[in-house]
Amino acid sequence: MQILKKTPQLNFLKYKWIALGITLVIVVAGLVNILVGTGLKLGVDFGEGTLIRVVFKNPISVAEVRGLLSEVGLGGGIIQETGRESREFQIRAIETRSTTSQEEDIESHQILADRIIEALQGKEDQQRLAQGWLDLNNINRNSLAELLRDAFPGQEEILANRIIDYRTSHGIISSWDELKGNQVNLPDEVISFLQSKTFLGNLTVLSRETVGPQVGKDLRKKATQAIIWSLIGMLVYIAFRFKGVEYGSAAIFTLAQDVLITLSIYSFTNREINLPIIAALLTIVGYSSNDTIVIFDRIRELRRTKRRESLENIMNLSLNLNLSRTLITSGTLFVVVLVLFLFGGEVINDFAFIMLIGTIEGVYSTIFLSCPVVLIWHKYFKKKKLNK
Repeated sequence: MQILKKTPQLNFLKYKWIALGITLVIVVAGLVNILVGTGLKLGVDFGEGTLIRVVFKNPISVAEVRGLLSEVGLGGGIIQETGRESREFQIRAIETRSTTSQEEDIESHQILADRIIEALQGKEDQQRLAQGWLDLNNINRNSLAELLRDAFPGQEEILANRIIDYRTSHGIISSWDELKGNQVNLPDEVISFLQSKTFLGNLTVLSRETVGPQVGKDLRKKATQAIIWSLIGMLVYIAFRFKGVEYGSAAIFTLAQDVLITLSIYSFTNREINLPIIAALLTIVGYSSNDTIVIFDRIRELRRTKRRESLENIMNLSLNLNLSRTLITSGTLFVVVLVLFLFGGEVINDFAFIMLIGTIEGVYSTIFLSCPVVLIWHKYFKKKKLNK
């Protein structure tokens, strides 16, 4: 499939030194920011602490959330509003007391999470819980079914599923009238029974994650190893596939700078690095390497049929012949990732954002960086070998 009627005659390699200069500037700026400046913001996966996502029944400000936590000495955490019109928040806190084992680390952070949730629930909700009432906004599916079993035998699972599914889709149940609506349509006797046993709490805990320092350290190590081993694997495969170390080296240079440029740009956004971001980086490496291998394969074919042409001309021709394919594949990916970024919600927004950067950067590196490295290798290293 072609989107260009004629093969263009663009001299891509004419701009190789400009491209290498731009790459150097971005990577150096990123490394300075990472090592000396604000650095990469580690998510709970790679750092340590407790990450809690909650949605409140009524709108509340970040300052009010911090005030509730400050009352119990937990106001130093990171609080971010994530959606639902000043009702949904993400809270990250770290337990500072010293522990002697990984199990104690996890237990300490779990206790910290419980304290945060209790502080946000408020005194009224805590009093009701102490009196034996159940919070319908935080009860799990099995417990709710168990509660309904005696009063409505045979219907408990259906009723519990309808209530929990509604709560999941809306974040929180704000009033009993919502359970009478068409989406849930609970009978009056069921609602009356629930009102006698449960209450609608001030907030719903959407998720809670706890990671100790040792676990975070291990995950950082494994994530780094995954990226390094993937690059080494690419080097070995491409060097063997094209019978030349220069091609493997060029591919590794291209893929390494794909990761470095993407991370450099990402480091200036104040977004967190977590496991989905590592998955995105490996995905970017995969897409970029695929495009690079296609270009190298076309170069190898043309070198057999156009022996009198210079290597630089063959590379330019290869890039131009594959330009339509590059624009179609990368353009399609870009549109999909852009839709995810704009409409995919907060959960995958960081993943979609870094994929957007990587998609654009992958095309740039394939066209302007992979071939120049092979060309420079042939120009300098091959000559030295011949002179010897």
